[in-house]
Amino acid sequence: MFIFALAVVVKLLTIQFVQGDKYRALAAERLVKKVTIPANRGNVYSVNGNLLATSVPKYDIRFDAVTPSSATFEKYLKPLSDELSKYHGKPSSYYQKELRKARVNRNRYYRLAKNIGYGDYVKFRNFPMLNLGAYKGGLIVEQTTKREHPMGGIAQRTIGYERVDEDGNITRPGIDGAFGMKYLSGVDGERLKQKIGKGQWKPIVDYNQVEPKDGYDVYTTIDVNIQDIAHHALLKQLEEYDAEHGCVVVMEVETGEIRAISNLGRTHDSKTGRNFYYEKLNYAVGESHEPGSTFKLMALMAALEDKVVDTSTVVDTKQGRKVFYGRSIYDSKHGGYGKISVARSFEVSSNIALASIVDENYASKPEKFINRLKSWSLDKPLGLSIIGEGEPVIPGPGHELWSRNALPSMAYGYNVRLTPLQTLTFYNAVANNGVMVRPRFIKEVKEFEKTIETFDREVINNKICSDKTLGEIQEILKNVVVRGTGRSLYSSHFSMAGKTGTAQTEYWMKDWKDNRRYVSTFAGYFPAENPKYSCIVVIHKPSTKKGYYGADVSGPVFKRIAQKIFTDTPITDEVETLEVQNASVEKEFQSYYQTAQTYKTIMPNVVGLPAMDAVSLLENMDVDVQVKITGAGIVKRQSIDKNTKLKNKQTIVLVAS
Repeated sequence: MFIFALAVVVKLLTIQFVQGDKYRALAAERLVKKVTIPANRGNVYSVNGNLLATSVPKYDIRFDAVTPSSATFEKYLKPLSDELSKYHGKPSSYYQKELRKARVNRNRYYRLAKNIGYGDYVKFRNFPMLNLGAYKGGLIVEQTTKREHPMGGIAQRTIGYERVDEDGNITRPGIDGAFGMKYLSGVDGERLKQKIGKGQWKPIVDYNQVEPKDGYDVYTTIDVNIQDIAHHALLKQLEEYDAEHGCVVVMEVETGEIRAISNLGRTHDSKTGRNFYYEKLNYAVGESHEPGSTFKLMALMAALEDKVVDTSTVVDTKQGRKVFYGRSIYDSKHGGYGKISVARSFEVSSNIALASIVDENYASKPEKFINRLKSWSLDKPLGLSIIGEGEPVIPGPGHELWSRNALPSMAYGYNVRLTPLQTLTFYNAVANNGVMVRPRFIKEVKEFEKTIETFDREVINNKICSDKTLGEIQEILKNVVVRGTGRSLYSSHFSMAGKTGTAQTEYWMKDWKDNRRYVSTFAGYFPAENPKYSCIVVIHKPSTKKGYYGADVSGPVFKRIAQKIFTDTPITDEVETLEVQNASVEKEFQSYYQTAQTYKTIMPNVVGLPAMDAVSLLENMDVDVQVKITGAGIVKRQSIDKNTKLKNKQTIVLVAS
């Protein structure tokens, strides 16, 4: 017994003095732990300063029913229950009963409110008993952060969001993913929590040991007005043609800044039995597919640059059918176009003409054609900041897609693959007088008003072709809309230039003849003479019963966007003069002025006049004028009706907007 007792003493001393620190640390670890407090992600703004994405704090309010003393609990139980009753709508007696039950059961984690906003959180902190804090009042506050998009689903995929898969892995597509770690994420904080049983942990104190630091704010190149125009124009056409999915991108020609990007895919709602569209995938950035006739621009420019043809060279398109290496190629026009010039063949989008030009001049040396395409970086990704860019495919001899038919097929956009944004970048270069710029989604990063980093224009290719080729191509693209396949889009009010594209898709599948699928495209820029914006519209698998040609399906979206930007969004940034002459306004003003000089006591009609002219006119009539101006400053209302006799020094209020 003595030896046993001695062993116990030795063990106790060993635990106390030799292994004490280890066991104390282990005990503390099991009872107290550090919990990460996620930092608020930075906000994402449009180029206009509109909020596109923000982190909103949400709060869970819980009550430690054991912490308050008996006196405190009894004193504030009813007042607290009364406030909870007002907030939740249940009787005060219900909460008195529930809180007493929680105290009897020693519930240290009773939930009073879940997922509330900051305003309600402040209310709860001021409720009786809870306003005594964590130690005396038993208040437990748990904060989480929710990412919200004030514009809803518009451009949500490009802006980005957080997604957690079944395995708990977090992915963030779009701008949020591209710039999250470096700028938006911020630095997490720390908070100590104590175990209170049943796997529950409560904060030890009501403040953080290490305060989280919010992330920087990112200012994108997105223009909310243009984005809204593009989104709804695309949505309208997808619904009208019952298409599977589609995308639209609007780019500023000179800078490469993306002003709008919309990606909408069709989903079936089993509850309502109806289809609806939302931003499922970033098709514009990630979907690489055969571009169809929009690739004819690249093929023709290669031939013009290599001087194997010129725009007046005559091409025989036969009767709309021509055999290349045992395979027939067709034109969309029944009976064909016969013998036409190279320029005209592009305007009417002749497959046979472009296939003939490329095959006749490059069949013996296909590398020359391929190398020309590669010199424009068409075989390389754009190197976008947004992850998930699709890989372009420009096959050459030795590639698995290469065959004798590869070259003529490439001439009209088959056997190659590009994403919509890669195609648009080339069209944008044509609009930008040959300068190819990298598409850009970010303008600058800020911390409050302090600029952390700015992003400038990045040039991929200083000059993609000669001025001669460029001038010829620009004229041809303009004529596509004036008298070619895009003539249904022509408007005398504003000019556009571009190319239609209609490509078969999934044509290798057995059911294609019974269920034909197409990709309809329009790519171009506007205004044609001095381009400000380039744009591409791609719509996949429209209903063939309603239409599938690029000019019919995608072209109207392009026109609608161009038209709305012209009418709703100022194209001109500089005002050359403030001296604006308007004959009808001048005549009207002179009439009013003459009336005022003749009848100085009669109120004229100044509605429609510029506010400053109206003030000048009325002050000559010895009256006091007050002007309320919002907007352009044209008088919309006057407080005294016209032809009313005025009193000396009478006050007249003008409302201008």
